[in-house]
Parts: sequence; structure tokens; C-alpha cells
Amino acid sequence: MVYLSRIFLGPKKPSQKWIDSLRIYARGGHGGTGMPRVNGVGGSGGDVYVRASENVKDLSEVRSKNRMQRYIADAGENSVKQKCMGSSGADVVIRSPVGVSVLTDQGEVIGDLLKEDDLVVVAKGGPGGNKTTDYMGLRGQARSVKLDLKLIADVGFVGFPNAGKSTLLKAISRAKPKIASYPFTTIQPNLGICEFPDLRRMSLADLPGLIEGASDNLGMGHKFLKHVERTRLLLFVVDVNGFQFKVDTPHRSALDTVLLLNRELELYKEELLTKPAVLVITKMDSNASEDKFDAFISEYEQAVKDIQSSDLDPDSLPGQMCQFDEIIPISAKFSPKTVKVLKHRLRHWMDVQETRKTEENVEQIREKVAAVQGQEVVY
Repeated sequence: MVYLSRIFLGPKKPSQKWIDSLRIYARGGHGGTGMPRVNGVGGSGGDVYVRASENVKDLSEVRSKNRMQRYIADAGENSVKQKCMGSSGADVVIRSPVGVSVLTDQGEVIGDLLKEDDLVVVAKGGPGGNKTTDYMGLRGQARSVKLDLKLIADVGFVGFPNAGKSTLLKAISRAKPKIASYPFTTIQPNLGICEFPDLRRMSLADLPGLIEGASDNLGMGHKFLKHVERTRLLLFVVDVNGFQFKVDTPHRSALDTVLLLNRELELYKEELLTKPAVLVITKMDSNASEDKFDAFISEYEQAVKDIQSSDLDPDSLPGQMCQFDEIIPISAKFSPKTVKVLKHRLRHWMDVQETRKTEENVEQIREKVAAVQGQEVVY
């Protein structure tokens, strides 16, 4: 009976794993043949496109719909006496998540899909046969490309493992439990949405925890760090008690943790340190947390003045510090009041940064207009 059950029921299919990178092969359709006697032109081959869709959550959905990962457009129609102009071949459109970059095997960016219905051509169809091609249809473009997903969120959590990021995400989204989770494991992002009474929404990305050496691809490495690039604001999440990765690794204080996180981001892409950022100190419900927080603030202010005052090895110190707009102590697990304060402060700082960006754009436009008006017009 057990044997028959296995035959009819089959093994349980494993769930789809979340992926953020997928390599595909795309080929445009072959151009149709022309007809010399009537100067007929063959139809162009179809193109292969990638289109952004908010209904597609991740690249595992793209992979599951075409296991071979080969996308080939239709050939153009041949020219015939009854129809001198051949019809173009049908295009192939690959629906992908928003936030995908399309790259060549050499790493060149073909295009970015940053919003709904953004479209990128990955393989052009061949032109139809005509007089210049001796009426022979030409082959379509063929190449392999990589779809590279970088999450787009308002706030991206940055921290070492066990800093309380997942607890914070759950707490900050509790008022409106619309949490858009990907099929979740401890090594993949988790997205949450919190909604304010005025219907303003804020998306938050709980990203996999960093470890020392992430910029050198240790641990999650670049697989994590690339997701930081498209967030509007960085939220550094640091345990007031410090952090110890393993029993045989050194214990890092809260200040050490901040400096090491800065260093990892700096090594990966220095521009990340210029992003708007807030520092949240978690687990303020633990023993002597107030004293530890006061000590951290004192040490942090000293490190800002003189970074060499830290006990860290000089090679582990960042060349520059991320400028935090605010430092906020919270207890995500036991103090909903502090979480509520954090939520509104994050909204405040995003609004401040948007206002600054708008003012900068207006100033740039004024400078361009002034430069044009200042030019002498010669007739």
C-alpha cells in the first residue's frame, strides 16, 4: 500500500526558491524572404522583450514558466505574389518583477525596469528580405542576458545577524498587517508595508544580515549588498549589547558594529554612504541598556571627531562615516510606543530628503535657464 501510494501520489514537490538572478537565452525571429520579381519585401522577425510587471513577485516565477530559459521570437512572413509585403513575426514578451536590470554576459547594462510596464528589447528580429539584402531575410539577434533583481523599497534595513531586524519589521508593520513576504528563508529578503492613517504607504525591506567581509563576497556578499542600492533611506539596525558572530570570533560593541557596517558599505560602493540614513539601537529592554546606550552615544560622538579613537583594527575602519539624520533607541518586542515613534520619524526624514531633492532640481533648472538666457544670440 505504501509503495502504491508513492506511485500515485508521487514525491512532494519542493517549493520554489526565491532567486534574484536569472540567465536566459533570447533570439529574435529570422526575417522573411523577399520576392525579386515583384520587389516584394519579407516581414521582419519578431523581437524579444522583457516587461516589468508588479504582478510578478520574483524571478522564480519567470523561471518556472520556462524551464529551458530559451525565448525565441517568430520568423517574419515570406513575400508571396498574393501579398508582396510579408507580415512581421510575433514578438515574445517576458514578464519580470519591477526592479530588474538586464545585463549582457560582459556586465553591460542593457536597460533597467524600474516601474510597471517598463520595456527593454533584449533581442531584435532580423530584417525581412529586400533589394539591399538580395531579398534574403537576415537572422535575428541572438544572445544570453542576465536578469538581475535589485529590490526597490523606501527603507532598507542594514545590520548584522540577530540585530532584531525581522522583529522590527513585524512590529513596524503590525498596525496594517499587509506584509508582502517572498517565500521566506533566513537568506532571502522579506518585504513589509506599513500604512499611515492618511493612507500614506511606506515599504520596508528586511535584508539578509551582513557579516564582516560581505563586500568581499563572504556570507551573502554582493547578493545582499546590491539590494541596498535602490532603497531611498538606509536604516542601520544595531543591538545595544553589541554583536558576536561565532563563539571563536571577537565580540563587537555597538560602536564597533556601526563602524564595521560603514566599512562594508564603503568597500562595496562608496556612494551608499551618502544616502539618507537613520540609526536605530535595538533591544533597549535588555539589562543595563540605558547605561549601554549612553556609553554608545559618548563613544560615537568621539569617533565622529576622531575615528582612530576606536579599538578596531585600522584596516576595519571606514574612510568616511555615514551621516545619520537621527539616532533612535527602541525595543521592538516590548515597546510599541518606541516603534510608533520610529515609524513616524522615518516618514519625516523621507519627506525631508524629498524636499531637499526637489529644491536641488529646481536650482539646477534655474542655473540652466540663466545660462541659456545669458548666451548672446547671433543672427
